[in-house]
Amino acid sequence: MNIEMIRAAAGRIKGHARRTPILTSPFLDEIAGRRVFVKAECLQHTGSFKFRGGWSAVSSLSDTAIKAGVIAFSSGNHAQGVALAARAHGAPAVIIMPSDAPTIKIENTRALGAEVILYDRETEDRDEIGARLSKERGLTLIKPFDEPLVIAGQGTTGLEIAADMNALGVTQADVVVCCGGGGLTSGIALALAADAPGLRARPVEPEAFDDVTRSLISGKIESNARLGGSLCDAIITKQPGDLTFPIMKEHCGPGIVVTEEECLRAVALAFERLKIVVEPGGAAALAAALFHPDEFTGDAVIAVATGGNVDPDVFVQALETLK
Repeated sequence: MNIEMIRAAAGRIKGHARRTPILTSPFLDEIAGRRVFVKAECLQHTGSFKFRGGWSAVSSLSDTAIKAGVIAFSSGNHAQGVALAARAHGAPAVIIMPSDAPTIKIENTRALGAEVILYDRETEDRDEIGARLSKERGLTLIKPFDEPLVIAGQGTTGLEIAADMNALGVTQADVVVCCGGGGLTSGIALALAADAPGLRARPVEPEAFDDVTRSLISGKIESNARLGGSLCDAIITKQPGDLTFPIMKEHCGPGIVVTEEECLRAVALAFERLKIVVEPGGAAALAAALFHPDEFTGDAVIAVATGGNVDPDVFVQALETLK
């Protein structure tokens, strides 16, 4: 895994993925006590950065593999990214999703033409299901984060952040990233190390699901005790990936842990002040930037708003925090 793979992925997704904007608000700056720059990946196709990795992986397949089809497992954002990329390439797609995933994510994945297979994330192993179906049907498995082509696609986000921050004259700052298995975080970290070494990637995780934060402290891969029961479903994984963790260990700063309440408040403030819709897991980085000021030095922080696929009832719950 290297910067050349990320640059190659950038070439493949050019004209297909959106170049998402950097958003700012003086009101958010006041809350954080410094300038806050928000990379709005919630405005990406399918409402999440995951389209980048999905396109990067599917566009690299042979014609034979595309004809046979692809399979992926995801709580929803990777599912939609792969499903849309597969549809654009004429590839059948099978997506394995937890039964407790937000309804909007399941429905959207089906609407994009994918066959959705639901499983219980507490009692069933999605890796086992994916490996079995891949073998039985001859499908190419596209993992959500521990796959070089996916990491490369997500890393294109970091190339854009580096270029935009350079244009704005921001050369020293932390880039906080909502982190599950670490595909986006490690991809951004590699891109920043190459193109903006003064910017440092830092993973952000929800309370009780802080496997990456603990892994960075111990120096070895740590696991979560449970895999469900959080509004931040988009960034809940058992543990960091075998490929992503060494990259994060080498290039990332310490992790930051946020509460669900902080994520809901960040969802509401993103809507109120930036006019964007973000899901709780996709707002974790903004929550860190706004509500954990002592974690940062300097006058700026960059937060990646990673996804906006939120169920209406959860969005209403978030807006109620503004009262």
